Amino acid sequence: MPTSATKTSAKSTKSTARKSASSARRDSTPDAIDLLTTDHREVKSLFRAYDKLVKADGDAGEKQAIALQICVMLTAHATAEEELFYPAARDVLGDDADLVDEADIEHASAKELIAQIEAGSPDDDHYDAKVKVLGEYIDHHVKEEEGEMFPKIRKSDLDLDTLGEAIAERKAELMGQDAEPH
Repeated sequence: MPTSATKTSAKSTKSTARKSASSARRDSTPDAIDLLTTDHREVKSLFRAYDKLVKADGDAGEKQAIALQICVMLTAHATAEEELFYPAARDVLGDDADLVDEADIEHASAKELIAQIEAGSPDDDHYDAKVKVLGEYIDHHVKEEEGEMFPKIRKSDLDLDTLGEAIAERKAELMGQDAEPH
């Protein structure tokens, strides 16, 4: 017959198992803010690589490949933010919901440059300038998100783990990949 100590131990083991399963799920996919922040770092790295090629008078094909990778990443990132993150953010930001409005406008400006970059080639006039200005837009956007919006959302009761999973799945769908974080 189980003793009181055995029952307590079994309950503790079940609770620990549930926490471990929940933690494993979260460990496999970053929360929404961590996922978006990782995207910011990855695209910043691509902008730096592009800039190095420009300064070294690098190969036009390499420049175009990096520029198009930037465009694909930013398009998937922006779409996931607009469809999933921003609506959820707007719900919890209250008086600070104008941060989402500003982010939407910044996305619209970036999308115009993305379209021009995707339609052009490094041999076109102003191609390098367009990539550089897009990088500057993104730097500004990232500073506002990470400096203002993300800290306020982190303090809210928004389920960032579930939202992170949804964002990872949507980005993977948009980029034609499995839903594993990168």
